[in-house]
Amino acid sequence: MSSIRPLLPLLLAAGILLGGNGLQSTLIALRGAQEGFSASAIGLMGTFYFAGFLLGCLAITRIMKAVGHIRAFSALAAIASVGTLLLVLVLDPVMWCAVRFIGGFCFAGLFTIVESWLNSGVANKDRARVLAIYRMVDTGSVTGAQFLIPVFGAGGFTIFAIMSIMITLSLVPVSLGDRSNPIPPEEVKLDLARVWRISPLGCFGCIAVGVTNSAFRTLSPVYAEQIGMSVADVVTFVSVGIFGGAIIQYPLGYLSDRWDRRRVLLITTCCAMLAALALVFIAGSNPALNFVIIFIFGCFAMPLYSLSAAHSNDRADTGEFVLINAALMLFYSFGAIGGPFAASTAMQYFGPSALFVFSALVYAIFIAVILYRMQARSGVPAQKRGRFTALLRTSTVFARLARRNSDPDGPVGS
Repeated sequence: MSSIRPLLPLLLAAGILLGGNGLQSTLIALRGAQEGFSASAIGLMGTFYFAGFLLGCLAITRIMKAVGHIRAFSALAAIASVGTLLLVLVLDPVMWCAVRFIGGFCFAGLFTIVESWLNSGVANKDRARVLAIYRMVDTGSVTGAQFLIPVFGAGGFTIFAIMSIMITLSLVPVSLGDRSNPIPPEEVKLDLARVWRISPLGCFGCIAVGVTNSAFRTLSPVYAEQIGMSVADVVTFVSVGIFGGAIIQYPLGYLSDRWDRRRVLLITTCCAMLAALALVFIAGSNPALNFVIIFIFGCFAMPLYSLSAAHSNDRADTGEFVLINAALMLFYSFGAIGGPFAASTAMQYFGPSALFVFSALVYAIFIAVILYRMQARSGVPAQKRGRFTALLRTSTVFARLARRNSDPDGPVGS
């Protein structure tokens, strides 16, 4: 544990940021609905956020090289904090779209800095433990921070001030806890065409998951609010879906290590589609029934990204773990840019349940692609399959932190 202790300030900063970002996503949907913003306008804000996120992933390494980790982190945290206050000072959809774009850029940069820093400080023997702690921090922070909304309310200034405080406080452990300021990482090599050739199914899966998961994170509060849930119920609805995905990911990964991963992908996608349809045709406006079904939905929808990535890595050559997963993160981002606006447009015309009809249609297309690829190409033999790794979609640098001990990707700090 002593070797991990120096990383605790960074993990604390990550927890504050993850919680603040997750809180902001839910609050914007709720407050926007209260202010009379249309579902399509709220969806467009999600699209702008993920567009900014994609740009931040591509630009942050150059910024770190120019000014270092601490200065880059401080600047981005300050901008994100100011943007949070602008949301409540200027209640306008156009301004909110602009702020969400900037916020996406800043959070992509902040997560990249934290994960790059963690990667430079963790020894290979501690990598699994740090990843486990980081994933617990992610799940706990994102779900826990949601419940600040019913405590302080979605209206007024207070909750936005709390979000701004959270983002600003992340500067403290980073500024005081670690003075190493490591060498910025080399830019992640991106070869999207090569990665697509390695695994068309894995790439398509990440795009499809980007479309559906981004739509869920952006618009599930709008769905819950429009079917008559209270603020506390809305927050519970979102949190239950996220929590479901966190606890079932490893059992599914365990199965995928032993079966053809495409079979596990097929079964998981079918279950996600059926859960989405159950929300449309069975759940109705009953909060308890919605909680149960959204938990099942999260159990199968959220792990699809990691399962798709694991299948892609099975097809890759030795040493390509970072290359593959950085590219898959971008494929996910491409889908995430289009998902919220497309789903919100459907909700605008067909009502709140259209969110899950939209998701079910995307899953149906993905199922067809899986079946086609299973016919077009033989499966990866069991002895050539790597171990499943649960991946966060926080930055392209996360692949460096999560890489296998045996993966010859250069020195730990590279």
